[in-house]
Amino acid sequence: MIPHTAPPVWPDVRPGRFASSISRDPTGRRIALLGLPDEVGVRLNRGRPGAADGPRAFRAALSAFGTTYDGAEGRDLGGVVFDAGNVVPASAPDGRGMLEAMRETHRRVTEAARALHDLGLIVACVGGGHDLTFPAVRALSESVGSPVGGVNIDPHLDVRDPDTEPGSGIPFRALISGGFVDAERFVEFGAGRFANSREHTEWLADRGATVIGIDKALAHGSALRLAFERISRSAAHEPTFVSLDLDAIDSSQAPGVSAPCPMGLSVQEAARIARMAGEHASVRHFDLMELSPPHDDPPPSAAPYGRTARVAAFLFLTFVAGVLERR
Repeated sequence: MIPHTAPPVWPDVRPGRFASSISRDPTGRRIALLGLPDEVGVRLNRGRPGAADGPRAFRAALSAFGTTYDGAEGRDLGGVVFDAGNVVPASAPDGRGMLEAMRETHRRVTEAARALHDLGLIVACVGGGHDLTFPAVRALSESVGSPVGGVNIDPHLDVRDPDTEPGSGIPFRALISGGFVDAERFVEFGAGRFANSREHTEWLADRGATVIGIDKALAHGSALRLAFERISRSAAHEPTFVSLDLDAIDSSQAPGVSAPCPMGLSVQEAARIARMAGEHASVRHFDLMELSPPHDDPPPSAAPYGRTARVAAFLFLTFVAGVLERR
């Protein structure tokens, strides 16, 4: 039993769908799926709510989309994923109680993800506010006993000060300051041109992190490969993470997110990232964050899931296909 989790709720899954191959038993599995249905961090940052429903919409999309057969590689994807369920978030009343609830939820996420890492599983999280990447990656660092490298794919740097600006924008400052992430092996990929302050940009630069803006990310095909080389430059086997905030994808293709992006990656480019994250032997944590179904097209009132949820399902399948490429 993984601590602080509730069993996942799946709609009816059609035979032959990838979701039918997902197990509730980790034995023999390589990837653990962990839902993070919490948006207190988004609310603290005064963002638009809805990300708490992300894991439900993701599973609904995956139940109807994607077979166990990868037509591009001629390979079966079944028998790889264990569904660990959802972390149960702390109750979050409005006011001062929200911050306390966020910290308690972070503690629960760390303990749940740590248990999965200690089983030797690659942890794939679906959220939920982006602050939840902080406790999930902290779990990886604690499990391996050292700071890790990683890539954040996001128009936002997410290095707000946890003490003065608590909320969904804190994860990577908290990880670097806490000694869980090695800043010199950390890359911000696809940073928005007008989305971040000078202070936050300089804070990262002062610590040796790399920031690749969206203009360079879109114009240079080699930029992504350079990012992966940077996070594992000291040794290819050292554990790393990849965090893909879905608002990194252009809002014309992924409207159902917490903070829509007017100039972002295409789904094809995001899939390339997911595939590379799966293939890269060092990646032990992967997440898809800030899926916000109320803002998707169509909205939940018209369908069980929208196109952004299906994009998230596609990216997850692409990540799984990449993992099967590992030697």
